[in-house]
Amino acid sequence: MPEGARVLSPEREFTSLLFPFLVRGCELETVPVSALAGAIDDRTDVVAFSAVQSSDGEVADLAAIAAAARAHGALTVVDATQAVGWLPLDAEQFDAVVCSGYKWLLSPRGTAYVSLSEELVERAPALHANWWAGEDPHDSYYGPPLRLAADARRLDTSPAWFSWVAAEQCLRVLADVGLEAIHAHDVALANRFRSGLGLPPGDSAIVSAEVPGAAEKLARAGIMAATRAGSLRASFHLYNREDDVDAALDALVG
Repeated sequence: MPEGARVLSPEREFTSLLFPFLVRGCELETVPVSALAGAIDDRTDVVAFSAVQSSDGEVADLAAIAAAARAHGALTVVDATQAVGWLPLDAEQFDAVVCSGYKWLLSPRGTAYVSLSEELVERAPALHANWWAGEDPHDSYYGPPLRLAADARRLDTSPAWFSWVAAEQCLRVLADVGLEAIHAHDVALANRFRSGLGLPPGDSAIVSAEVPGAAEKLARAGIMAATRAGSLRASFHLYNREDDVDAALDALVG
């Protein structure tokens, strides 16, 4: 994007998504996640947002944002790190979908993914052009001419081999279980937790709640959770069961 491009993003968005635009001198406007689609207009160059917010688990209205961005000719950049692995998401709606593998994909750090629209593949320069980015990596070891892959791999770097060996096994487990089953399992556990805290049902596998002394209470019970933006953040995935939820509730309110 040129310097001065206007980027629209949610409030309290994760900085790894925002800083690359800010360091380029882009103009950044933030609005609540729920207002994002309605805030897109003809002045918007890029809509950059997380499919699921890291701070509190709020799920963005993906279809509405994609439709509004198309209507106004804005590019869409989606951070799906907190979504891919439990939330059904159609990457073809967006220009760029990027995801780290170390969260819901259960994989080691050093693994990450990007999906790009054909338009963005054509526009994006291959800043780290290397042998692995070649059309045929094993025919790209030596000498000119430049022969980059036609798809998004033209932007890739040489794999972190051992991280990807582990990631392959993790992804196989998730694929065997199936995304729809994982989504239903994770959200059901999150809603069981929400109910125990006196909260209404939600649509996210992440629960954010203000519980005094939550971190200390859970730590004493040997339960791992996080504090984000001043609130307890609990996440539920394939490795959790109902008795895990009940143990956390007993530690917090029992």
